[in-house]
Amino acid sequence: MEAIQLVTYAAVAIGLVAITVKVFRYATVPESMRWELYPVPHEKGRAEYGGSYLEELDWWTKPRKKDMLNELKEMAQEILLLKGIFHHNKTVWTWSLPFHLGMYIGIGWLVLLIAGAILTITGNEVSQAAGGIGSLLHYATMILGYTAMVLTGIGALGLFFWRLGSKQQRGYSAPIEFFNLLFFDAVVVVALVCHFTVDPGFAVLRGYFVSLITFTPAGELAGWMQAEIILGSVLLAYIPLTRMSHFVAKYFIYHNVRWNDEPNVKGGKIEAQIIKSLSRKVGWSAPHIQTGKTWGEVVTEEPENEQ
Repeated sequence: MEAIQLVTYAAVAIGLVAITVKVFRYATVPESMRWELYPVPHEKGRAEYGGSYLEELDWWTKPRKKDMLNELKEMAQEILLLKGIFHHNKTVWTWSLPFHLGMYIGIGWLVLLIAGAILTITGNEVSQAAGGIGSLLHYATMILGYTAMVLTGIGALGLFFWRLGSKQQRGYSAPIEFFNLLFFDAVVVVALVCHFTVDPGFAVLRGYFVSLITFTPAGELAGWMQAEIILGSVLLAYIPLTRMSHFVAKYFIYHNVRWNDEPNVKGGKIEAQIIKSLSRKVGWSAPHIQTGKTWGEVVTEEPENEQ
């Protein structure tokens, strides 16, 4: 096993652990304050006009009907088309859409590289002349690979100059935000140079994936290929450690805060979570709240008369 392979293995391990920890942390936080705003996409038959099951007489005694297909449709529009950004800030959407689409396509490209590597391991050829599934994977990998690089690079560069050029946005942009976008562009530039010069058909990179799967030496790699692999591996480990993995937070915010309309019934799960939260100690102080008390004490005590 070679050093460059160890870098990739370590990056994958760090990325998976970081994402798992982040998901666990969001999944186990105390009960959130819900928006209680309608429409909720999974409200069957009522989402179109912003209604809810609360319109029903004695709603707590009746079964709730959910439209999960409509919720999935709403999620797809938000994930793939960035619907919320489009409605609130079309300038950001212009650059954010290609950036996100490039990353989505890049994930598909990695899947095709792995599929091609597995096909190669089983004794099948992946090339222009292979025919059948081998040729299909060859062309699909090229199309997705170059498309992902171009879209991600354009989007990251556009977002960088938007943050830099907007006086209002500069106040909310930490230096790390600029670094992250430039890091993406650096990876894209190195990858494009690599594949334009030494690996236009992604055959060498596919061979590297073969070595990763079979735990065999990768062999001699050109300098540009080594640079692409190292930078790509570092990026893979880096993203889950930063706010760039905000998709985890976004999922829980939508499902636990924005779209959460589960009724709080006596003896139910939500009641138990609220009781548990009320028993937590207050970790900050203010003139109207004293550290050391529980939230249950804070919300039930009588306010002192103002002087």
